[in-house]
Amino acid sequence: MRAQPIMAAPAYLEFFGRWVMNLGLSGRTALVCASTGGLGEAIARTLAEEGANTVICGRRAGRAKEIAASLPSAIGVDVDLLSENGPAELVSATVDAFGPPDILVLNGPGPRPAPATAIDTDDVDVALGGLLRQHIRLVSQALPAMRAGGWGRILAVGSSGVTAPLPNLALSNLGRAALAGYLKTLAAEVAADGVTVNLLLPGRIRTDRTAAVDAANAERSGRSVAEVEQASVATIPAGRYGRPAEFAAAAAFLCSGPASYITGTALRCDGGLVRSL
Repeated sequence: MRAQPIMAAPAYLEFFGRWVMNLGLSGRTALVCASTGGLGEAIARTLAEEGANTVICGRRAGRAKEIAASLPSAIGVDVDLLSENGPAELVSATVDAFGPPDILVLNGPGPRPAPATAIDTDDVDVALGGLLRQHIRLVSQALPAMRAGGWGRILAVGSSGVTAPLPNLALSNLGRAALAGYLKTLAAEVAADGVTVNLLLPGRIRTDRTAAVDAANAERSGRSVAEVEQASVATIPAGRYGRPAEFAAAAAFLCSGPASYITGTALRCDGGLVRSL
C-alpha cells in the first residue's frame, strides 16, 4: 500500500468556533526508530494519531507488528539497526509499504551508565556505533528523497546531557554530543531543500530507561531507588517526572508542517530541569 498524494492544508482549522493547529501530517510517512517501547513508541503513536503512515521498528520479535496492528495505518518491522544492512533494510521496507519516508525520527537505547574514569576505547566504539553511526546510515538512506521532494523532517531524540553532561553517563554524553554536532552541521546544508533537522532533549521522562538509570544510581550510591527518584524530582521545577505523551506531543510539532522554519535547534522537554537558557 502506498500513501495517497498529499494535498495542501491550511496551518489552522476552525473547530467548534475555535482555531486549532493543523499539523499537516495526514498522508505523510513517518519512520520512527526504536519504537517498540518508551519515547519511540509514544512518538510513533502520536504521529499515527495525527494521520501519518507510521513505520514501527525494533529488535523485539513481534512487538513492532503488535503495535502497528493497533494503529490506523502502520507496519511493524523487526530489524537490528546496529547491523551493517539494518538501516537500508528498514528504509526499503518503508518504501515498499508507503513510499519514501517524509519524517525520520532517530532514536535508540543509550549505552551503559559509567563514569568517565571507567570507560575505554572499546566502550567508545560501542557508544558511537549505537548513537552516531547507525543514525548517519539512516539519514543517508532517507535524505535523498526528502531533498528531491522539497519536504522532510529529521528529528533526533537526544538527552539533556547534550547541553549539561550528566554524571555517571559518560558514554551517553559522548555519543549524543557527537550526534548533535553532526545534525547541526547537516541542518544548515539541507535547509534550503525544505528539510528540517532538529533534536528533542528529554529530561526525566518516566520510561524503562529512566528506571534503569535510577536503579544504577541507587546501587552506586547505596540508596534505595525510591530515595534516588525523590532526590531527582527535587531538582525538577515542575516537581515530577515527565510523561511520554508530553514528550511525543513536542516531537509531533517539530515534525509538522507549521514547524517549517525551525531547524538546527535542540529543544528541551525537561520540566525546567536544565537551568541554562
